[in-house]
Amino acid sequence: MLVCLSAHQRTTSLEDLERLSVIGDAAATELTAAHDAIRGAVVLATCNRFEAYFDVDDAPDASPIPAMDAAMERIAGLTALPFRHVRETVDFAHGNGVAQHLFSVAAGLDSVALGEDEISGQVTRALETARREGATTGPLEHLFQRATETSRAVKNSTRLGESGRSLVRLAVELAGSRVGAWEDARVLLVGTGRYAAASLAALRAVGATDIRVHSPSGRRKFAQRENLTVVAADAFAAEAAAADVVVTCTTTTGAYALTAAEHRAARGESDAAQLVIDLGMPRNVDPGLRALPGVEVLDLDTIRVHAPIDEFATMNEARLIVHTAAQRHAAARRVHEVSPAVVDMRRYVHEMLEAEIARSRTRGGDAETEAALRHFSGALLHGLIAQGHALASAGEGTAWRDAVRTVFPGGDPA
Repeated sequence: MLVCLSAHQRTTSLEDLERLSVIGDAAATELTAAHDAIRGAVVLATCNRFEAYFDVDDAPDASPIPAMDAAMERIAGLTALPFRHVRETVDFAHGNGVAQHLFSVAAGLDSVALGEDEISGQVTRALETARREGATTGPLEHLFQRATETSRAVKNSTRLGESGRSLVRLAVELAGSRVGAWEDARVLLVGTGRYAAASLAALRAVGATDIRVHSPSGRRKFAQRENLTVVAADAFAAEAAAADVVVTCTTTTGAYALTAAEHRAARGESDAAQLVIDLGMPRNVDPGLRALPGVEVLDLDTIRVHAPIDEFATMNEARLIVHTAAQRHAAARRVHEVSPAVVDMRRYVHEMLEAEIARSRTRGGDAETEAALRHFSGALLHGLIAQGHALASAGEGTAWRDAVRTVFPGGDPA
């Protein structure tokens, strides 16, 4: 059984998302070990959501609740949040509701910037991380691969496929009225991680040219590749004070990349207008900067409050694609669930066929008789398997599977 625990920007405070984001994508192994019934897990942690997808043992009459309680206990331990708070914060989905949810997420329908470009890549990376940890299973692999395909279908078939939809671009658009002429702005980009390229592209798209970059971890490769001026650690405070716009998008955890005390000291008596865009999760900027004269902070909470509402027609078209893909995924999963019975039936019939051919040969049977027997067994299996797949797609696969196991028992057919 597929199960999902989800906390997202519409229903979860930024503070709670910060605590959850610290777990990161690499927590799949930890969560898989939380309960014996959990066969695998994939964790998707972004700046607007924390989600954990599980493959849980679906023995007859078994409930996934004990396994999910154990997973939430582990999440509580990793985040230092109370278990009861975690349980009240996360949403719960199971069965085909998991596919419906993930496909919507991958297509950008659950994002602040609807149709955002980055999320499909984050979904792919989450699967790759879990795969490296050995935490995935066949059902989880299939689920996430179909999610990626659905995302492409939505982008290719609707206006959500228009280039430039991203949280970063939305933030830059919201900042436009505060900045004025981007071509004249002095911009400091803090971070060279996964959001740095998207942030740089968004800044260049609105005309910014004077862009410097600082890496809290000291990496220079990104700046060199993009021909940007590198700001060293000892010059960071002065550069941050002098910039018209500071964009932070680092994934480095721990201390703030920009603290109120250091920024106040670096700015001195200046009350020059400065915009700080904090795209980090956990947040990169000390909330105390809001109290400094001339400084305005645009963070994820502000961005999501001012996110535009897209046209209903486009959203409805995209949701129809997602819904259809989820239905097809459910049908495929139901067919997959009868596969063991198909294998057992095919093995049993083949064993009986070989035994009958061997018996025919001892009685003088010729090649024509053998061919007829093989044709008959093939036609018999084809009809039975086709019937089983059709019934499974209609949700009646369990009855067919049980009937097959009754009619075609294991053991020696001779």
